[in-house]
Amino acid sequence: MPKISRLAVVAVLAAAVLTACSSTAGSETADVGPGKVAIGALSNGAAQEVTLSVPQVDAIRAQLPAAIRDGGTFTIGLGFLPSGSPPLGYIGSDQKTPTGSEPDLGRLVAAVLGLKPQLANATWDNLFVGIDSGKNTAGFSNITDTEKRKEKYDFACYRKDNLAFEVQAKSTWNFDGKYQNLAGLIVAVDSGTNQEKILLEWQNKLKAQGKTLTVKRFADHNAVALALKSGKIDAYFAPNPSVAYRATQSKGSPTATRSAGQFSGAGETLQGLICATTKKDNGLIKPIAAAINYLIDNGQYQKLLAAWNLTDESVTKAEINPPGLPLTNA
Repeated sequence: MPKISRLAVVAVLAAAVLTACSSTAGSETADVGPGKVAIGALSNGAAQEVTLSVPQVDAIRAQLPAAIRDGGTFTIGLGFLPSGSPPLGYIGSDQKTPTGSEPDLGRLVAAVLGLKPQLANATWDNLFVGIDSGKNTAGFSNITDTEKRKEKYDFACYRKDNLAFEVQAKSTWNFDGKYQNLAGLIVAVDSGTNQEKILLEWQNKLKAQGKTLTVKRFADHNAVALALKSGKIDAYFAPNPSVAYRATQSKGSPTATRSAGQFSGAGETLQGLICATTKKDNGLIKPIAAAINYLIDNGQYQKLLAAWNLTDESVTKAEINPPGLPLTNA
């Protein structure tokens, strides 16, 4: 290879690595004309593609801060680099454009507000840096409402934050909302997660009752899938959207899985919520909540969740700053 060509290849690869470590940006996932938003585009089979009609609502647009309204752009902050988290947010089938239920909802909100959506995908930490700096208009990235985060951010909550038990499709076991049903089982969970904390609390409760719950941890989901398929574990405790995604993708296959029941990510006494997130007191959260409620009242919200197989996490109203995970929930 000539020297100049080798240098060009190195430069391209370096740029790609730098992009993966920082952020990627793009406009709408699909250009389908004014007043239209394509849902599930480039989803690689994870969603049923549908085009929704979403008009600009002038009464809601008028609530925006003048700088945002006049700027014309709604930058949707995403935190799904480097690997993505289907069906919530990941790189689409064109290998460059972010897709998923979270960016799609952000694009619907932008349509109601009469703003051009721009997707800004970054690492989780840099998502919040973007909100802090004003680079991101709002975060749509499976962000949980917590009292700690409320010290810096405002929330407009649009989806339940639920965990679920993934089991083989042929399994007859169900959680039924009772931790006592876990007695005698072997359950996998990811280390350092909220679901691990909850599972270990249940393990201690069962131990006090003279019962067992074996908790296993694996390096990655491929290892979990193999353990589930072989019967080395009975269930995998994980975020509900990822469980729903894998059930959809594996349906009809020899390794098909299903959800055996859900549990609130905030624990037994509080329903966890996923929210659009803005910098505190910057005047954006009220019109964003109003836009989400418009989508709920007019059916586009329900069609979005149905397309991504997340109907079971729907809410009836987008609340602003409802009670979140308490400060004691470390």
